[in-house]
This record gives sequence, C-alpha cells and structure tokens, in this order.
Amino acid sequence: MAFGRLERAGKQQPMSEINMTPLIDVMLVLLVVFMLTAPLMTSGLKLDLPEAEGGPVDPPDASVLSVAIAADGQLYWGEQKVSRPDLEVLATSAGKRGGDREVQLRAEKAVPYGNVAELLAVLQKAGLSRIAFVTEAPGDPAAAAQPGTAASH
Repeated sequence: MAFGRLERAGKQQPMSEINMTPLIDVMLVLLVVFMLTAPLMTSGLKLDLPEAEGGPVDPPDASVLSVAIAADGQLYWGEQKVSRPDLEVLATSAGKRGGDREVQLRAEKAVPYGNVAELLAVLQKAGLSRIAFVTEAPGDPAAAAQPGTAASH
C-alpha cells in the first residue's frame, strides 16, 4: 500500500466562459413578471365618450374630481366603482370641503340623458356647481388613450 500524492495531469486552466443558463432563467422570469404586471399598471377607465369640439383639458390636479357613468349605469368616483348612495356621500363630503372644486364628468355615448341629469342633480345637491363635461376630439385616433376636450357647465 503506497501512500502518496495523487498526481495531477498538469496545471488546470481557469474557466474562461460564463454559464449563461442562470442568466437566461432570470431574464425569462423578469419578462414574465413584466408581462403580467404591465396591464395592471394602466388602470385607466375605458369609456366610449361622445365627440365634440373644444379646448384641451388641463391635467387634473388635487382639486379636480373625476366622476364617470358607464353605459350599463355603473358609477365611478375617480377609477373606483361606487354605488349611488356611496357617490352621494362622497360628493357631499367633497362639497363640504369646498364647493368651488371642479368635477370632470365623463358619460359614455350610450348613457340615457335622464341618467346624466340625475347624476348632475346629485352633484349640484352636494354643493358641487363647477361641472365640466369631458368628451373626445372628433377623429382623434389617440382619443381612447386620453380624453380630449371639456365643456364647462
């Protein structure tokens, strides 16, 4: 039985290539994560607004309230679905904070005029008298991405 060192065939060279498999795995996971989260980041409310000529809408600031009514009668306070009693409570509390706040009203083409009139009555009863109707610019292909015009009431 011989005790001794194991002989090496020679000096090993350092590995000069990068193992790409873990990098590709990480990139594919990131790609899937971004593909799943990208639609969630665009949470804009899609409405089929009527077309009308008018001036451009200023970007909304903290004092501007957004109210929308969809074709099925669903009401929205900003981007959040609300029931009519909840909308009345929200509008009343906003009216108490300051009646000079502007409300941008978005109503789809298919909404009956009576529903829009009832919504206007709720807002005015709450003390919100500055109401702007938001429409799309006629023939604007990017109108679905951003509202185009507003007419004050």
